[in-house]
Amino acid sequence: MKTVFSGPQESHQHSLSILSALQEYDEFMESIRTVVDLGCGSGLDLEWWATRTTREENPQPLNINCVGVDQQERLPVAHNYSNITYQRTNFEKIIHPPKDQLFDVLWCHDSFQYCITPIDTLRLWRNIGSDGCMLAVSVPQTTNLVHNQLWVQQTSGVYYHYSLVSLIHMLCVSGWDCHTGYFSKQPNAPWITAIVYKSQYEPMDPATTTWYDLADKKLLPDSAIKSINAHGYLRQEDLLIEWLDHSLTWMGKQ
Repeated sequence: MKTVFSGPQESHQHSLSILSALQEYDEFMESIRTVVDLGCGSGLDLEWWATRTTREENPQPLNINCVGVDQQERLPVAHNYSNITYQRTNFEKIIHPPKDQLFDVLWCHDSFQYCITPIDTLRLWRNIGSDGCMLAVSVPQTTNLVHNQLWVQQTSGVYYHYSLVSLIHMLCVSGWDCHTGYFSKQPNAPWITAIVYKSQYEPMDPATTTWYDLADKKLLPDSAIKSINAHGYLRQEDLLIEWLDHSLTWMGKQ
């Protein structure tokens, strides 16, 4: 079980499994004005967003304003499209939304795991998102059971081990609503994906915020609230998660 893609194409192929599901929502896609790809790498995902069209008989370009953020010197794909711009910066510190527009979609595939300060970063991202904006995050779960043996892998630059529970916890404390969100964690695959929305609640103090606080604000999935009320904390095996196609996965079977 590997947690590192062999290259940009393999990473993009994994992204497409999520992007294709999002594209089924025509009204949502047509409402998007701005997208930021946080840790955009080679820009293949960014190019996907920039080239979206309506799904009518005579497709019309959606002309989504796309911003790529990374620390490489340049992003060649940005020169190919008038609706792609590139910001060479650390996505944990400073990101500049387009003039007079916050981001409607924050896309972060295979890069959030490199954050040094993940909670502060999620707070920063909330500040650059429009009201009701969507955040899509995919990270590898680096601690797994393989053939009934504990399997742990941690690559350079990665300092935290993520699970579905820890990701939900960080998102909610940082001002993201997981109650109406969508999640994916397939058996025998390490990748966790969360699609959540900007909460009406401001970020909370992680040192003093309890699971009960998050449950009382209904920031958590219903199955998480039920688990907390029963045990006082969240157990991953109690989670029943829904994906974009409305399929359900009970984490107790994994």
